[in-house]
Amino acid sequence: MTPQELMAKAHRALASAKLLLDSGNVDGACNRAYYAMFDAARAALLSIHAPVPTEVARTHSGLIAAFSLHLVKPGLSRRSTHQVA
Repeated sequence: MTPQELMAKAHRALASAKLLLDSGNVDGACNRAYYAMFDAARAALLSIHAPVPTEVARTHSGLIAAFSLHLVKPGLSRRSTHQVA
């Protein structure tokens, strides 16, 4: 997938999350919001042409590690932007 396709997918997941939240389905909203972030992070890695093996960027832990290595450590993304409390 291209970065643009992944961002479109992320936007659809975010729209679904908003609908679910508005209907009172908090668990469903959290799930869709998580996948919105997951696909947006994959898009970000692809957009900078990070040398990340495809299989790594498809696992949750692999994606987090790659995002940190290629976007946070070089200063392309702030750590506070994606930190969970």
